[in-house]
Amino acid sequence: MKFAAMITLTLALVCAAFAPDTRADIYTLPAGKVDLVGKVEVVVNGNAPTLADLARLNNLGHEEIRLANPTVDYWLVPTGARVVLPKRYVLPQARREGLVLNVPEMRLYYFPEACTGEAECEVATYPVAIGRMDWKTPLGKANVTSKKANPSWSPPESIRLEAEADGRYLPAVVPPGPDNPMGAYALYLDIPGYRIHGTNRPYGVGMRATHGCVRMYPEDIEVLFNEVPVGTGVQIVSQPVKFGWEGDTLFMEVHPPLEEDVDGETHLEDLAMDQLGQIALERPFRMDNAEFQKALFERKGIPVPITISADATKKPGRQTTAR
Repeated sequence: MKFAAMITLTLALVCAAFAPDTRADIYTLPAGKVDLVGKVEVVVNGNAPTLADLARLNNLGHEEIRLANPTVDYWLVPTGARVVLPKRYVLPQARREGLVLNVPEMRLYYFPEACTGEAECEVATYPVAIGRMDWKTPLGKANVTSKKANPSWSPPESIRLEAEADGRYLPAVVPPGPDNPMGAYALYLDIPGYRIHGTNRPYGVGMRATHGCVRMYPEDIEVLFNEVPVGTGVQIVSQPVKFGWEGDTLFMEVHPPLEEDVDGETHLEDLAMDQLGQIALERPFRMDNAEFQKALFERKGIPVPITISADATKKPGRQTTAR
């Protein structure tokens, strides 16, 4: 199965108006084991000036659209340029229930009902901004304890001091409105000080841009705010490498590791090999070493097939590894 076959070419011009679509990416998972959702698409740019505009129009974040289009100028997309939309995802290794945030991917998944594989279910997914290196988004489990529309923000003393050091003044309480970095909606977690909220700076979505909170596009948090009930569980994981099956083909999705991970290259390969060892115990496969190494090197965040069929292993020159 070739990567090019996974791409759907959409020969349609991007609309001139940059009003974002308020619909989330929602996928139906059939009964059984399903690990991948969505599809990679390509659009022909009409007059969207930047990749940031195209990202927001298509429910993508800054880093994922940039990594998928390394040869496209981020701030000046030529008219007629073909832009890859990396809208295919390997679901994170986590319980498929409630909210699941994969921090290196900078993407949030929402399972309204628990997906056990015994019946059809749904998953919605959204790009997010996460904490900067010095304000990391914490990993672990949490719950949504409350929700608030038009929240005020009481920045902690550490953030006020940081602003002061940069020559900016932050009041003790920032009221609702256009100057409030929490935007119009917030989901409060039982991790003190952490929330999933909107923003007044939407171009930061898909980047490490927050003080640890999870920031969403204004149109996305409005949808999520109305869908997620208080008490919903939240799983925050760090999975720069994800694997998933589609039929008899194993796919690999790789994202750049967080900067604080020491020796990122070795870290990624070690993570990948550990996971492959566990997968092989349950389901033996033969791996294409070239595709595996290419995915590790490129880290485009797009699922790629890394196994080859029995017929392909008979062809000369094909590097394979039995697992």
